[in-house]
Amino acid sequence: MADKFKFALAVLLLVAGIAGFYLLAEQAMILRVLAVMAGTALAVAVAWRTEQGQRFFVFARESATEAKKVVWPSRKETMQTTGMVFAFVVVMAVFLWLTDKSLEWLMYDLVLGWRKS
Repeated sequence: MADKFKFALAVLLLVAGIAGFYLLAEQAMILRVLAVMAGTALAVAVAWRTEQGQRFFVFARESATEAKKVVWPSRKETMQTTGMVFAFVVVMAVFLWLTDKSLEWLMYDLVLGWRKS
């Protein structure tokens, strides 16, 4: 029950920060942005103390660790793969155009006997 209260408080703090942005419409933009940032920081601080918040931050930490294990392709590999994709798209476009024109000729000229003018 306490976690639900803390989570609701975090949501209210976030909403208060956003509301502060609009309520301070006459103030300088830096103050308005600081209101949103303060509301967000307080909401994160309160949410951190909940069980769900702890699980989320553990998940985020593990995700960052896993992302570091990814072997990203080199520039050369990326360019080669992109080139293959473009070539495939061009080949498919020509194939579909030829198929369309063949079916058009078959249906309109041979089957229906309509001639284009």
